[in-house]
Amino acid sequence: MTITNQHVADIAAAYLNRYPDSDLEHLAPLMDLIAAGGDITSRHHLPGHVTCSAAVINPAGQVIHIHHNALQKWLLPGGHCENHDITLTGAGLREVHEETGIRAEWLTEWGTESFSVVDINIHPIPANPAKGEPAHWHADFRHIYRLTKDADIDLQSEEVSGFVWLNPAEREPSQLTTRLIELATVKS
Repeated sequence: MTITNQHVADIAAAYLNRYPDSDLEHLAPLMDLIAAGGDITSRHHLPGHVTCSAAVINPAGQVIHIHHNALQKWLLPGGHCENHDITLTGAGLREVHEETGIRAEWLTEWGTESFSVVDINIHPIPANPAKGEPAHWHADFRHIYRLTKDADIDLQSEEVSGFVWLNPAEREPSQLTTRLIELATVKS
């Protein structure tokens, strides 16, 4: 079983209901993708596809970032959906575990699945000739979780070469940063 387009559409609708100030023009490619159909969570769906990532917040209020080897950037842990994923939340939690070693049972959702999506970010991905992938874009569903215990970080060295915990205010200014700061203030 795989994540259905209806599931993606439902989570996107709940996100837009929760955050009506979201930039609808920015999300137009995602809405077009959903309307066109196809396997929109497959990494082979072009010109773009759905991915998942997570803002994992430790007890000190810091968010983990991983250094992504292919993109040479500091990012939230996350990545592509796989055929055995059945929800966006599940895909995001799987990616967090794969890249950082943080287990799902060490995390609590900030709310329901649709509430835990605090940002949908559409961004370009450069071509990767080594994988035979042309330039494309990701519609990244970004979830938020609180880490409930101290965790030893065990990085997936094939994809990740480092990690750092940052205060939300240390991140580049963005819609996600603003929401993380707001939520951290409410939940502190």
